[in-house]
Amino acid sequence: MTAQYTPMIQQYLAIKEQVKDAFLFFRLGDFYEMFFDDAILAARELEITLTGRDGGGEERIPMCGVPYHSAESYIAKLIDKGYKVAICEQVEDPKAAKGVVRREIVRIVTPGTIMETRSLEERGNNFIAGLAEEDGICGLAVCDLSTGELYVTSFPAALEAIADETGVYQPREIVGTEQILAKLKESPAMAGRNIVYTAREAAEDGRLAERFGAEALTRLAPVRRRAIGVLTGYLEETQRRALVHLSRFREYEANQYMILDQHTRRNLELTETVHERSRRGSLLWLLDRTCTAMGARMLRRWIDKPLLSRAAIEERLDAVDKLHADLMLREELRNALGEIYDLERLVGRIAFGSANGRDLVALKTSLRQAPAIASLCASSGSPALARLVDSLDTCADIADWIEAIIVDDPPVSVRDGGLIKSGCDEYLDRLREASVNGKQWLAELERIEREATGIKSLKVGYNKVFGYYIEVSKANLTLLPEGRYERKQTLANAERFVTPELKEKEQLILEAEEKMVDLEYRKFVELRDRIAGEIERLQKLAGAIAAIDALQSFATVSAERRYVRPVITEGYDLIIEDGRHPVVETMTGDSPFIANGTRLTSDSPMLLITGPNMAGKSTYMRQAALLCIMAQIGCFVPARRAEIPLTDRIFTRIGAADDLAGGQSTFMVEMRDIQIMTERATRRSLVIIDELGRGTSTSEGMAIAQAVIEYVHDRIGCKALVSTHFHELARLEQTLAGLSNGCMAVAEEAGTVTFLRKLVPGAAGTSYGIYCAQLAGLPDSIIERAYELLHQAEAEQARLEKHSAEAKRQDSSEAREADAVRETAVSAGAAPEAAAAAEEPLQLALFAEPPAPPKPKRSATETHVLEQLRKVDLMNMTPLMAMQWIHEMKMKLNEQ
Repeated sequence: MTAQYTPMIQQYLAIKEQVKDAFLFFRLGDFYEMFFDDAILAARELEITLTGRDGGGEERIPMCGVPYHSAESYIAKLIDKGYKVAICEQVEDPKAAKGVVRREIVRIVTPGTIMETRSLEERGNNFIAGLAEEDGICGLAVCDLSTGELYVTSFPAALEAIADETGVYQPREIVGTEQILAKLKESPAMAGRNIVYTAREAAEDGRLAERFGAEALTRLAPVRRRAIGVLTGYLEETQRRALVHLSRFREYEANQYMILDQHTRRNLELTETVHERSRRGSLLWLLDRTCTAMGARMLRRWIDKPLLSRAAIEERLDAVDKLHADLMLREELRNALGEIYDLERLVGRIAFGSANGRDLVALKTSLRQAPAIASLCASSGSPALARLVDSLDTCADIADWIEAIIVDDPPVSVRDGGLIKSGCDEYLDRLREASVNGKQWLAELERIEREATGIKSLKVGYNKVFGYYIEVSKANLTLLPEGRYERKQTLANAERFVTPELKEKEQLILEAEEKMVDLEYRKFVELRDRIAGEIERLQKLAGAIAAIDALQSFATVSAERRYVRPVITEGYDLIIEDGRHPVVETMTGDSPFIANGTRLTSDSPMLLITGPNMAGKSTYMRQAALLCIMAQIGCFVPARRAEIPLTDRIFTRIGAADDLAGGQSTFMVEMRDIQIMTERATRRSLVIIDELGRGTSTSEGMAIAQAVIEYVHDRIGCKALVSTHFHELARLEQTLAGLSNGCMAVAEEAGTVTFLRKLVPGAAGTSYGIYCAQLAGLPDSIIERAYELLHQAEAEQARLEKHSAEAKRQDSSEAREADAVRETAVSAGAAPEAAAAAEEPLQLALFAEPPAPPKPKRSATETHVLEQLRKVDLMNMTPLMAMQWIHEMKMKLNEQ
């Protein structure tokens, strides 16, 4: 089939067979071209012109292309849309090629393997994950290719566990076996994530040993080794080069950190807001006062994985405490950190072979600040900060290498020359002298020729096509002597010439410049490769500086926002005095934030909160969860005092949300969240449920709410904050020993309602729903009608309650009369047994059949009422509707 095409198109099709799932950017001169289906799809996705060309077949081949120099932006667009791009370059000199120039794929760019700075989020990671499964255990390896970070862990191979752990890293791409990926794609837990799934088998252990060392691999569990093999094998396959910065991995246990499922992360707005998915308004936005990009990325990882080790938390808190108290130390550190570039990504580009001269100068500038940072931390008086820089290698020798070779302001391109300092290479200096002297000779030649010919406008010039020339305007051509000037080019208004002397000097100058550029490039590559051999040293330094930056960020925010150091305990009680929601307090600006305490102890672990909408229930509950997270990442907290126990998991169900794409209503999403909580929560967990039971009928919603509360209270025994509009549930305080009631205070005066946003003991009496609707701007006619219907319902409820009370009194009166009859009978001489028998039903004989009672004769009204009773749908009636129905039926019976 391909024999009909030209050799070039045949070459394209052969290479395309290697990357069927990617766009093939096929280098032709100054363009990357795409053909056939790739061209049609790329033209649509990139909004570029679709053309065609003859390729030897009967029909024109669809074709489109992008310029070589601007290809990065087009590749980024395709990657953002979830595609892959294979870059195919010419790998031999076209002048020396016999036939079609040889081309090869030099790299495959995927969402998880982006290295270009403009396509990466500066203060965030771009992770790719590798999965493997063995004997019910899942191995997970996660890598950021741009920084060289590689983490590995394992856990039970439940889909929810995979979703939770991968959710920490938010990978753009997941690589694994087809069986694992098929299960993940169908899992509701992974729905809604923008992830590219790539099927691949694990690499051989021998290749891993070559990369990481056999000794390091022997400590790894087999499933973890397979996960690393899947991931690194895929990275080698796509990048087509030695990834020397992936030479070590960091192993951890998932249970070393607080587990936060994707719903909890979203509801608590840890790294982005729920509605706008914006960084502003999240906990990360508040706490990020880092000075370096790598510090910002580390701070985010800390927020995503709060610690469960009290010793590790206290170590961070000790460092933050010292920086919090010492303003001068903190500011000096910030000034030094502000001069440091993104070491991790600089190192990544050096290892990748894409770093230019400016990258090396940025590395040198950063390394020059490392000794000052190490000195500040060592002399800070903080053991925690001192440990971070103990025996820290500041890599001063690497900075010296760069200082000695690279000019202070190098060009962007490494192939244009001007990179290397004078005095580094004797031969290079001689070439430069020849080039400089040659250009001086050209300037002198121009002066001599002007004097010899008398042509003041004569000039010596150069272009890449024709080389050096002497240009004379046509008006002055008659002044040129004959025989010495050789015509080279004719222009509209001038002629260009060369002389034998100019030809000779041109050859010398161009040869010197070409050799000079090549030599400079070789010297630069030698230096870059030499630095690449020191990658591990640089990575360790970058990690230490990132940690110092994250700690000073905690201290800076804590000092500015008046936070206090929490007391971390391994006990049960959560006690917060005058706590404040960190983000809401910041966003409100000058408006005062009302502080509230939280006290969940072993005697009273559950708080049931009632109160109106917009009174601050959700804010209060989120506040407690965020303070626990802040404490366990090693940050101070917004409170007057805080005693925080180690919390293994936080579960939140806050706000209305649905999953229409997954076919789940708001109520079903809530029930799934509750199901996960009941399945995984332990006594050390914190459960937060807002508006429990809404989304279905009142009776069913209340029943579910009470059942969930009882389950958490009786079976799990964890700390819990639950809010509800079912005020009837406040009675549970009487039956559940560990539950107490709280409500958001409201002040009413002259028809005006004020939400005080203060939690007080007790239960609320109303939800102020109509008032909230009025605040939302509903038309006055709707508000007035709603109040009218509410007053009617309340009046009817009061009437029914009054009627019920009268019935009870009547029943009580009849009981008293019966008691009086018995007492009279006894006083008249009757035996007490006989008197009691008069009020009790006849005791049947053991074997005798009692006579059948006569069937009562019912009226038509009674028959109708019974029929209605059989048909009534009690499960979908509210208590008020049920009482109204009973009242109507009773009125009908009374009328007969």
